Amino acid sequence: MAHNLNYNSETGKHSFFSVREKAWHGLGTIVQDYPTSAEAMKFAGLDYTVEKRPLFTLDGQQMKLGQELDSQGITIGSEKDIIVPNYSATVRTDNDVVLGVVGKDYHVVQNIDAFSFFDGIVGGGEGIMYETAGALGKGERIFITAKLPSYIRVGKDDLIEQYLFLTTSHDGFGSITAAFTPVRIVCNNTLNAAMKTARNAIRIRHSSGASDRLSQAHTLMGISNKLGIEMEEIFNHWAKVRITDTETKKLIQLAMAPNREVLSKLEKGIDDEASACYRNIVEEVFSYAMGNPSQSLETTKGTVFGAYNAVTGYFQNVRKFKDSDAKFRSITEGTAKLRAQTAFDLCTSFSKNNQLALLSN
Repeated sequence: MAHNLNYNSETGKHSFFSVREKAWHGLGTIVQDYPTSAEAMKFAGLDYTVEKRPLFTLDGQQMKLGQELDSQGITIGSEKDIIVPNYSATVRTDNDVVLGVVGKDYHVVQNIDAFSFFDGIVGGGEGIMYETAGALGKGERIFITAKLPSYIRVGKDDLIEQYLFLTTSHDGFGSITAAFTPVRIVCNNTLNAAMKTARNAIRIRHSSGASDRLSQAHTLMGISNKLGIEMEEIFNHWAKVRITDTETKKLIQLAMAPNREVLSKLEKGIDDEASACYRNIVEEVFSYAMGNPSQSLETTKGTVFGAYNAVTGYFQNVRKFKDSDAKFRSITEGTAKLRAQTAFDLCTSFSKNNQLALLSN
């Protein structure tokens, strides 16, 4: 199942919902109006709880006539079964599916707690607009995106929506992560804020008190408000800084380089297979920068903001991924995010010094 969305055999639905726009291979529930947190949980198939249950070994003996079996054909109640100390299984209580194995200090953060985080930001959910939510795999990982009521305005007509993204897991892998992400309305680009991790994301371990720390939503809201103001100032400044086509291509070369070795080979005229692949990617990004309709706006055409938008827009609208899940991961935590970070740093440097730091320099 390439999309990796959880499928609930009892309801016959995939655990995902989206407002108006289809996504994830067109699966899940599409709604026309922004739902409440309770409605979003139900639409996304996240209205289940998770609990820790003890682990046992099997005694290794073959079943004897008359012994009871569970649904998986395992002997129940053997006197030789031994409890596994310090570890538990995390289990969905609606279907008894095991999601993972965790240590004794692991604390389950329920799906409802994740939604409470968003509702707490604006006091009871007023103004929070749930855009998407869903569960992956067997339900071991969930994600939620919600739109904040305010916008970042670049120039007169270029608006950037402000989103909060949260993901958490029930299998013992990964922390609870909440991040601020702006998305450009005009061309539907996901423009990652690309600021330092500690400033645009909060990570909480699944330990005692995790739910309490997550409920302190005003902490992240303060960061988001500050980031929104900062990003509006930065983007508006970039929209006024001119950059030539040649400089734009150099910025793209630096931002898209997978490593310094590939860029160094290109500068030395060495054209191997890796360099050729990299060069093709650069040309695709540059073509997007020069020809996409969103790049003809006053705020993007020939500006540093346009150069940054070209890099992020490439991953959102041009780059081909294995599937929607791969694209989702790349933009939120993978290669696309890293390239956006590099582009952000380069644009910041250029807007201050009016030059790009090439390796040859």
